[in-house]
Amino acid sequence: MTTSATNEAPPRSDKPASRLDRFFEITKRGSSVGAELRGGVVTFVTMAYIVILNPIILSGGTDVAGDQLGFAQVAAVTALTAGVMTILFGLVARLPFAFAAGLGINSFLAVSVVGQVTWPEAMGLVLINGLIIVLLAATGLRRLIFEAVPLQLKLAITVGIGLFIAFIGLVDAGFVTATGLGSPPVGLGENGSIATVPTLIFVLTLVLTGILVARKVKGAILIGLLSGTVVAILVEAIWNLGPKFPADAEPNPAGWGLSVPELPASWVSLPDLSLVGQVGFGSFERIGVLAALMLVFTLVFTNFFDAMGTMTGLSREAGLADAKGDFPRLRSALIVEGVGAVAGGFTSSSSNTVFIESGSGIGEGARTGLANLVTGGLFLLAMFFTPLTSIVPSEVAAAALVVVGALMMAQIKDIDFSEFSVLLPVFLTITVMPLTYSIANGIGAGFISWVLIRSLSGKARGISPLLWIVAAGFLVYFVRGPIESLFG
Repeated sequence: MTTSATNEAPPRSDKPASRLDRFFEITKRGSSVGAELRGGVVTFVTMAYIVILNPIILSGGTDVAGDQLGFAQVAAVTALTAGVMTILFGLVARLPFAFAAGLGINSFLAVSVVGQVTWPEAMGLVLINGLIIVLLAATGLRRLIFEAVPLQLKLAITVGIGLFIAFIGLVDAGFVTATGLGSPPVGLGENGSIATVPTLIFVLTLVLTGILVARKVKGAILIGLLSGTVVAILVEAIWNLGPKFPADAEPNPAGWGLSVPELPASWVSLPDLSLVGQVGFGSFERIGVLAALMLVFTLVFTNFFDAMGTMTGLSREAGLADAKGDFPRLRSALIVEGVGAVAGGFTSSSSNTVFIESGSGIGEGARTGLANLVTGGLFLLAMFFTPLTSIVPSEVAAAALVVVGALMMAQIKDIDFSEFSVLLPVFLTITVMPLTYSIANGIGAGFISWVLIRSLSGKARGISPLLWIVAAGFLVYFVRGPIESLFG
């Protein structure tokens, strides 16, 4: 189809308009300052829950000395570390991938680690984990592992992450719930139906956002989030639903999941940063070198491959990956991601890593590190305005995650399923992620099945030796429980 000259758009100059444009390559990546600002705001809105959720997880863990982390202190360092690391990554890697305390590692610390060591010692292990990752990245080994992953698996990781974050959104919204039964383990809403107002608002927000995205409205995800939040505030003001899990009462199934959408009585609070620097390294003496090393091994594997998978998916979603799946400033990105773990341990906020919710900002048009400056700046402001972070309910933010998950799912069209030796590893990668609630588990299942099935079906020559080593490492990772028991 041809276009008449009168309808053609005026030719666009590729020459950057400013130093800001040249530094972040805004024009080169087909973005604009407006798109970056919107994307940065949307990413923050979909991630802001971490300032509330991370303190809930970490402050709930009692260490071997009987000590707990303070909720307000964890909230402050969570926002501080997320802000600093997001800005640092934006300036160094110049990519729109925001950072915050990794979900999974924080739960692992609160549930498994501090039952054996103190909180400062647990954060010391996190810091050591970060230093190892930085070393692997600085020596180029982490990049070699990244590049050894076949393109089909990289695509599968992207699709798997899309399903994973969509599943997170559906669970956060109460649309998908645990039944408490052996079969089926999950179900729809409450007793098989959408029975709560917060879940209904999620559905309305999802439909509205989906319509806006389908009609290619600029700012579609942000408009959807803001609209859903306004409706949620009005609903709470009228019906006073309250939280789903009140601190001093029985659970309220009809309430809001994580935060109640109401205007706070106090808008400003001074951050308590007393946890910064509270790091100890006595765990090797307390529980023994071997046990401590197994904890570090688990942290490194989870951190390493969660981040690798997330960055792979986000870079492809942003259109920044090349034919091999690599993206700009890969080595810098891998190093800074390791620094996030070091920073998280030093501030006692848990390992900070790239957040899959960054995909919401990418879906809004973010393509450069400028979006990170916006997101990071808002996190730093959140230290002083912690009450405001609870205005957007998780049910509304969940709608954005489902939309982004759907967008990432589109990558599946580029996977060649003609060979079963490709199909099964790809299938396991995609399905294991959401079903086990872990990106690392999905990657591990994919790597192990890839090297075994491809090699035993006569295609061993095409497998990188590094992929064999990593697959063997994942095998140890998956059976680490019996190994820990064997060595006491």
